[in-house]
Amino acid sequence: METFTTVAIIAKPNVHEAAVIVPTLLDWLRERNLRFRCDEEAARYGGVDQFYARQELAEGVDLMIVLGGDGTLLSAARVVGGRDIPLFAVNLGHLGFLTSITVEELFPELERSLRGEHRIGVRRMLDCELVREEKTIARYSALNDIVITKSMLARMIDLDTHVDNHFVAAYKADGLIISTPTGSTAYSLSAGGPVIFPSVAAVCLTPICPHMLTNRPVIVPDTAVVQILCRGGEEGTYLTIDGQVGEPMQKGDRVICRSSKNTVKLIRPPRMLFFDVLREKLKWGER
Repeated sequence: METFTTVAIIAKPNVHEAAVIVPTLLDWLRERNLRFRCDEEAARYGGVDQFYARQELAEGVDLMIVLGGDGTLLSAARVVGGRDIPLFAVNLGHLGFLTSITVEELFPELERSLRGEHRIGVRRMLDCELVREEKTIARYSALNDIVITKSMLARMIDLDTHVDNHFVAAYKADGLIISTPTGSTAYSLSAGGPVIFPSVAAVCLTPICPHMLTNRPVIVPDTAVVQILCRGGEEGTYLTIDGQVGEPMQKGDRVICRSSKNTVKLIRPPRMLFFDVLREKLKWGER
């Protein structure tokens, strides 16, 4: 049975519920002789003097509690960085596809986890590298998606896309989303992409507002290497990772995406399976 002895806590800033929950959570951990490490926000909520920068937070911990919305969880996934640390994500946000544990379930589900009765969903990440003049200038990992997009006032951008050296399309569009199954219910879904079951070994290419209406989303195996060449519209073209980090691109830049060896372990409530989440969050209705 998996045993948790040291817990990390990441909290979304400026959330009233977190200011109420964190002090109670810290007391709950102390009563069970569990050590904890807080990021700056969680320490502020809990009245703790010591806190850790997020890039240092995962060192030596067995479990990471994430208090916030899906955005906070995406940030936590990068903090974990491929370590074997389950994420216990509590929804203090809005939609919450990934943060499916409610505030009311926080302590009962923590008790279950301490007893080793928790259910874990494993999600594969997506790696990318940005290549400029044949040199890799940046590397990133995404849980949801890698997106190449234009700025608000820029013209459409031209993106030559290959899968395993096979030419797919010369997209003229507002951008292109390269999505994991986890990210299929995020930006890709808003852009007309399909919902992909989390365990399906696939990557989805979803053009954003393409000039040619026949450019549709394409699903490829997660063994494929996806390469995108930025042919034009270099002013105001950006590479973004999970909507949170990234950098501007230049004409001639290439983005190379491949399935990561790293996974993220999400503790899931036993009552909430994938289609249950879809029915609840997308209002698909009951039988």
